[in-house]
Amino acid sequence: MQGLKLGIAAAAVTAGVLLGGAVTATPAQAKDIVINMAAPDWLPTRFMQEEFNRTYKAKSGNSVKLVIDFIPWPSFYQRVAASLSSGEKKYQMIVTDSQWMGDFVEGGHYLKLNKYIEADPELQATLADMHQVLKDTASSYPATSQNFYGFPQFPDNLVTFFRTDLFCNAGERAAFKAKFSKTLPCYYNEWEQVDWDTWGNIGEFFHRKKGEKLGAGTADDEFYGVAFQAGKGYDFSSMQINTLVWDYGGGIWDETKTAPAAGVVNSPIAVKAMEKYLDLLKWAPPVAKTGQMDIFVIQDLYMQGKVAAIVDWVGLAGPVVNPKVSKVSDVTAFAQSPGARKEDGSISRWANIGGQPFVLTTWNNDEVVHEALDVVKWWLSKPTQVNFAKAGGQSGMLSVINDPAYMTYAPWNRAFVDNYQWQKDVWHIPEFFPLLTQQQEQFDKAITGQITAKQALDAVAAYQDKTLKEAGRIK
Repeated sequence: MQGLKLGIAAAAVTAGVLLGGAVTATPAQAKDIVINMAAPDWLPTRFMQEEFNRTYKAKSGNSVKLVIDFIPWPSFYQRVAASLSSGEKKYQMIVTDSQWMGDFVEGGHYLKLNKYIEADPELQATLADMHQVLKDTASSYPATSQNFYGFPQFPDNLVTFFRTDLFCNAGERAAFKAKFSKTLPCYYNEWEQVDWDTWGNIGEFFHRKKGEKLGAGTADDEFYGVAFQAGKGYDFSSMQINTLVWDYGGGIWDETKTAPAAGVVNSPIAVKAMEKYLDLLKWAPPVAKTGQMDIFVIQDLYMQGKVAAIVDWVGLAGPVVNPKVSKVSDVTAFAQSPGARKEDGSISRWANIGGQPFVLTTWNNDEVVHEALDVVKWWLSKPTQVNFAKAGGQSGMLSVINDPAYMTYAPWNRAFVDNYQWQKDVWHIPEFFPLLTQQQEQFDKAITGQITAKQALDAVAAYQDKTLKEAGRIK
């Protein structure tokens, strides 16, 4: 989706905007108010800008402009953190990862919204319509509390993208059955039975050399069975490793308790889960072993027709079904991601929730706060959310996702909605970024073969205990 060029009108009121101010525009007291918002540069935020420019009219009668600063994902956190720590007061709103809440709330940058919600029945209705998982993870600090700081700009979770021309091919299904005594999943209900062991079988089965038979044709290059996150940047490896740790019954440090991280982060179960993760990587493209297989690399590998199935964020699915950029647009379907089979035969599919809330900053005057909250209400209204969903976005509003029509808007919506029962989140505490950075470094060493899973998790546990002890979060 192409971005829009910003008009020069925004520049004319910059001085007032930097302080969250408003500039009088006409004798009738209507005002020009510009809301600058920091946001990652991708379809969900590009759509919001375009839809705002196309449809938004302020109830107040003011002329309200939303000017989104689109920042590339790899540098998004650093850019926002630098702006906030500098004191420049550049943004009135920010699309934020939930993990940043602790740092920027306690740093005095994010505005607590409770008093505004309590005074506004429309905001109360908006909050009541939100999925509980989003209230617990994306909107509150501390996590699961009743202290609200944000509303969902874009909810996201991990799903499986797969090639129907391969998984539904009769010959491939027969060969898979003969080799593994399992069903090669084609239909949604068959994917519901896929555990991480079967994911490994799929990876092995679809690894083909150039020229070997593949579906109804032959592989025109080395072909790989599976791919999922294994990237050192930001949180990429952690998002997938957390998933397997939770699926197998392990855990990460619990921010709601003062117990140590040691013994939890590096428990035998967690080590087993990470060993499983590392073992599965052998069926992924070679880039996995370099620590560079992030969410965009996975997406590109799949769109270029080089891998049979991936686990990636729903938010990246739009281009995959776009024939202008994807070689597999017409042969792609979606399902829930794999999980770990439990003793009773059911499958645990816990995963790290994705997506971002948007928040207001603390330096805005009352008029800007109310205009910004009206933007929130507009964005989360059912008509806007339906338009967003039809354009390839997702909603976390119950009135939208519980409408049977929602499943018709995009081929991934069923998996997206079904996943909500299996969502957890990483820590929200102010020490989030150093904890994540050190963990990513250790995970990368394990992914690239420098250390074992146990050595990585032991190092992570020791660092977390030290850091959390110094911060007074554990005894």
